[in-house]
Amino acid sequence: MADVVEVLVPGGRANPGPPLGPSLGPLGINIKKVVDEINKKTADYNGMTVPVKISVDASKNFTVEVGTPPTSALLLAEAGVEKGSGTPNTVQVGNITMDQVLAVVAKKKGAFLSYTKKNAAKEVIGTCVSLGITIEGKKAKDIYADINAGQYDDKLAGSL
Repeated sequence: MADVVEVLVPGGRANPGPPLGPSLGPLGINIKKVVDEINKKTADYNGMTVPVKISVDASKNFTVEVGTPPTSALLLAEAGVEKGSGTPNTVQVGNITMDQVLAVVAKKKGAFLSYTKKNAAKEVIGTCVSLGITIEGKKAKDIYADINAGQYDDKLAGSL
């Protein structure tokens, strides 16, 4: 029977301290090898918190599965800001393009409840509302109207 450890680590900067070390130590595996593997697999998410699942079998072999960071973390990285707005309805902290929205959709591909790019993009734009991020200089309500009017159909066509 395999032991499974699920933790949140900083992308590309995991270390053998908490939460990894105390969780993996009792399993009797080489923690440095696990940390190196995690850092290699999460290098693209540098600076973001990434969910990681480590499975250890009876013969002390391990596998590392890396999830994707939360949509909000990906959007903040795309916008180049540290944190969202405290008052998102009045203060906007950043602006992204529709191509950046689609980049987030591509990274979170398996995590959406939607079956189409169009609806997945709307989910991401909904997260922009709570962060105080505009899309192509417009508020989410205006972008939704543009999407529904077919303005972005060339970019949003197809399924996930």
